[in-house]
Amino acid sequence: MLDGEIPPGGRIPERDLCDRLQISRTPLREALKVLAAEGLVQLLPNRGSRAAKLTDKDMRDLFEVCQGLEALAGELACERISDSEIAEIAQAHAAMLQHHRDGDLIQYYRCNRAIHEAIVAAADNPVLTGLYTSVTARIRRARYVTPMTAQRWAVAVQEHEAILNALQRRDGVGLSHILRAHLRHKREEVLQAGFAETEGSGVTRITA
Repeated sequence: MLDGEIPPGGRIPERDLCDRLQISRTPLREALKVLAAEGLVQLLPNRGSRAAKLTDKDMRDLFEVCQGLEALAGELACERISDSEIAEIAQAHAAMLQHHRDGDLIQYYRCNRAIHEAIVAAADNPVLTGLYTSVTARIRRARYVTPMTAQRWAVAVQEHEAILNALQRRDGVGLSHILRAHLRHKREEVLQAGFAETEGSGVTRITA
């Protein structure tokens, strides 16, 4: 679901999931309740469950928080990251560039995600990591269902080149600014693609 296998608003095939995971309905439904509490799933009385939809405001709010978290992570990472961690991020970046050349958007996104998560991990702050994981879990589905134009994809690659360069120089202030701009551009891309529901759409979300 987070990787776009079930689109926003799509029905969650509980029976199929039980078969694939080889579990009964009870643990699956308990798991869905947890996802509903995190805003990832809509529980519909007597109608099963669906992947949650988000309004434009939901998406703006989530990206604003994510920008702040990644900006802070970038500053802390530049203070604390090891040479070996930078080398691993550089390897992931090289793999991401190859996926860009191949036109493989899904694999590109997976490397992209690994890079962002590695920067957050290098910040070495469990509280920050926990908040980041919660927020990005709700944003991530948009990344997999939003189309990427060739022009925007090229700009994203350039931004990632700048991210790696700032990290290698351990320029925390510079990396913070780059990450904020990078996520701001992604937010506008998602909103322009019409991923989110408009305000007042009548979508009901279970939030706990």
